[in-house]
Amino acid sequence: MISFQNPLAFLFLLLIPLLYILRYFKIFEQIKFYAVLKDWDGKSFEWSGRWYNFLYIFSKVLTVLGCFCVIVAMADPVKKTQEKVYTSLGTDIVFVVDTSPSMAAKDMNGNNRLVAAQSAINYLIFQHDGYRYGIVVLGSEASVLVPPTSDFSYFKNRIDELQIGLFGNGSAIGDGIGTAVCHLASSKAPKKCIILLTDGENNAGEIHPETAANLAASNEVALYVVGVGSKGTVPIEYVDPITGKLYSGYLNSNFDSSSLKQIASIGNGVYYEVQTIEELNSALSVVVKNENVQQNYTYKSVDELLYKNVLLLAGVLFLISFLINKLLLREGIY
Repeated sequence: MISFQNPLAFLFLLLIPLLYILRYFKIFEQIKFYAVLKDWDGKSFEWSGRWYNFLYIFSKVLTVLGCFCVIVAMADPVKKTQEKVYTSLGTDIVFVVDTSPSMAAKDMNGNNRLVAAQSAINYLIFQHDGYRYGIVVLGSEASVLVPPTSDFSYFKNRIDELQIGLFGNGSAIGDGIGTAVCHLASSKAPKKCIILLTDGENNAGEIHPETAANLAASNEVALYVVGVGSKGTVPIEYVDPITGKLYSGYLNSNFDSSSLKQIASIGNGVYYEVQTIEELNSALSVVVKNENVQQNYTYKSVDELLYKNVLLLAGVLFLISFLINKLLLREGIY
């Protein structure tokens, strides 16, 4: 809804017809702005007939609209919106994302597995507010990219920065889960969960995945595991972010889902196996709904000042009118 903080400014609208009346009776002379083109040696041209009349009327309409916009800006327009503000904590969710080279396999609707994971996570966070989301990245080692936050724009920017091979060529699944648990253990959220997105077995790191899953369970952190990608021979291509070298070929994808199911079971979660982006979106939505908690919230009014936008529009209208008059009609401007 748009309201005006200074509505009395609309009284200045009366000046617009008054100026034209004064001009008609020659009480108020036309204001002229002369444009001089010193080096112009070409032939001049003149508009005549209906084109002249059309441009003349059009330029005057633009001038009137420009004046109207200035008066609207003086009235101080404000766009009022209602923003939901949560007064109680929701669920904390940390995504543990595998960035090992096998995640570059292109078997998710033509996209590679990492891009599919990024797309699904970005879609999810803007569909479910009230949660706090975090990111742990795993490769040969694991690192926290974003601790649980409700700043969705910052979260999205960070997850969009993920690259294949940025943290090495391994899959330290146990380290990734353990790192996520450490950042959730002290959280006061009523529910806490980890969503592991991977396509492989644990082959790096210092913590065994089952040990990390037990750590999650002992800290009341639910552990969900999503196995991403299909089995068999799939195309793969990625650029190593460290060396800049391009790798392209085929991957014999045959990860062992039994170990992933086991750690999900130990962590009081569920294992999902997905082969398309649609299945991935569905799996993440089910997890978030399972971990949903009832939250209290209120609404606050947010005011967006619009006068700068209206003044900018007025300037554009005046400029177009000026150019029509000076360059096409070769007249002054009201």
